[in-house]
Amino acid sequence: MARIDLHTHSTASDGTFTPAQIVREAERVGLAAVALTDHDTVDGLPEFREAGKGSPVRTIPGCELGVSSRVGSMHIVALWVPEHSARLAEAFRELAEKRALRNAAIIRKLQEIGVRISMEEVGALAKGTVGRPHIAQLLIARGWASSMDEAFARFLGTRGAAYAPRAKLSAEEGLTLLAQEGATAIVAHPGLLRVSRDELAAELIRLQPYGLRGIEVHYSEHRPDTARAMASIANRLGLLKSGGSDFHGDVKPEIKLGVGRGTLRVDASVLDDMLEDRARRGLWV
Repeated sequence: MARIDLHTHSTASDGTFTPAQIVREAERVGLAAVALTDHDTVDGLPEFREAGKGSPVRTIPGCELGVSSRVGSMHIVALWVPEHSARLAEAFRELAEKRALRNAAIIRKLQEIGVRISMEEVGALAKGTVGRPHIAQLLIARGWASSMDEAFARFLGTRGAAYAPRAKLSAEEGLTLLAQEGATAIVAHPGLLRVSRDELAAELIRLQPYGLRGIEVHYSEHRPDTARAMASIANRLGLLKSGGSDFHGDVKPEIKLGVGRGTLRVDASVLDDMLEDRARRGLWV
């Protein structure tokens, strides 16, 4: 059975591969399909689409939204997102402003504890949306951390010395927006949410009327028992099963396209189910 990857990031947000390089890498590793799902932007989609022309790899345009829910911070991977949408453009503009405020707060906190870096230096590392991974890269380069994991644990994660929260759309707002654009909305890495499986299922049921269509069952950080539990929830609630590596390139070198940490496998049947769902609802593919 052919393999696919429906969760990747490029230089348009916080990855290190360009959108075209992701397509080429997908070809190299033998994927049948790949989705580009950059954080809060669709800026990489035109290059991604162009690179996919004539490629044996099916390219699926997407994005990833961070939202707030009743079970905490949640990420929504949206597939079949239009490149040109006034509604999405406005939402992304507002999110970019909020992200910039958060970045500034993080830099200020770092400076207050003696870490002398500037927003200009961080911006020089980014080709797209500036985020915490770029700050982490600079911390590593300056010797304040030896790895991305340490940079987040010591400084940037929720328990880090320079953590600053970011304002988000509510889950209801994000899902409604994506539904208006005809996207297929998937809860990303649900197994990482710090809630019981019953609490997770209850929240998924609550969000279905707003446009939630599926959950990420197969994910680089999901253990086999977690994946089985997520598949069971999806079956019980009638949700689509999705999967992806959350590939970022050199920012997360341990996560490889299509295989995650080496054991991830997302069968093309996952995509077939999504295509059937969209066909039933009269949506483009």
